[in-house]
Amino acid sequence: MSWLFPIDKRDFPGRRWLSITLRTFHLMGIAGLAGAYLFHLPESQWMPYLWLAVLSGFLMAAMAVYVDGIWLLQLRGQAIFLKLLLLSTVFWLFDEPQTMIYLLVILISGVVSHAPGKVRYYSLWHRKVLTKADLINKNCGES
Repeated sequence: MSWLFPIDKRDFPGRRWLSITLRTFHLMGIAGLAGAYLFHLPESQWMPYLWLAVLSGFLMAAMAVYVDGIWLLQLRGQAIFLKLLLLSTVFWLFDEPQTMIYLLVILISGVVSHAPGKVRYYSLWHRKVLTKADLINKNCGES
């Protein structure tokens, strides 16, 4: 699976600026979604922001996986799946967006993105900080 977990991180020209641009668009989308979650505005007023948040978020995740798939196994990637699960509850648990879920997702985002490396790089699956050396040496199951 060297295509998913390359020995060296992949890079490409302009990656940093693309990351900054996508993150900025993502924040704009999340801000616009406040209309749905906090103010219960009509769908027509917040739907473009939802698409901006989803598209920019997907592209950021795809870029992270392209650079190094280890991201999927670490808390920083696993938190994305938790946030998507929480946000999708509107489709199967609730009739409308829930304020507390939106705020919880923002809380998770803030904590995980600003946490120390030993938190961001922790793997719930492996129950330890997961490094590239762990994958290379195939010691992921050992403590």
